[in-house]
Amino acid sequence: MEHVRYIDRTRDDYVRQGYEKSYQWAHFDDVPFTPLPKPLSECRVGLLGTSEVAVHFDPNTETNPIDEEDFRGVYAIPADTPTEKLYSRTLSFDRNATHLDDVNAFYPIDRLREAAADGRIGSLPKRVLGAYNNYSQRKVLTQEAPKALAICREEGLDAIVMVPV
Repeated sequence: MEHVRYIDRTRDDYVRQGYEKSYQWAHFDDVPFTPLPKPLSECRVGLLGTSEVAVHFDPNTETNPIDEEDFRGVYAIPADTPTEKLYSRTLSFDRNATHLDDVNAFYPIDRLREAAADGRIGSLPKRVLGAYNNYSQRKVLTQEAPKALAICREEGLDAIVMVPV
């Protein structure tokens, strides 16, 4: 089985749609590296996915309209939400190459729960994070990243697993 060539497909899709320039992926010339201050087995590890994950029958995630004027961006979900209640609202994936039937393929909450139970990570926070797809680097840098960081600090995270869709 071949992996999804997401970057190539996105570039091709932009050309097909008639954009003058290919999609510009966010990049940073200077990214600080911070080693973990303790072993991973002692760390509180969070989760942030861009799959627009929602909770069935939860009006805060399921019926929230995506409105560019009041973009909600990053949001929290209780980490103990049963996996069978989670799903993705996103339409921003290649439906010919993959599917979103397996929650853990785009939001690996069960894998993190297993890692905590096995002692590979110290613990999970009370809340995990979701984010709506936003193609504005400015909004990500000025609004969403600071909000995500604030929640991570509130949860006392040492590390976070980030999963893009």
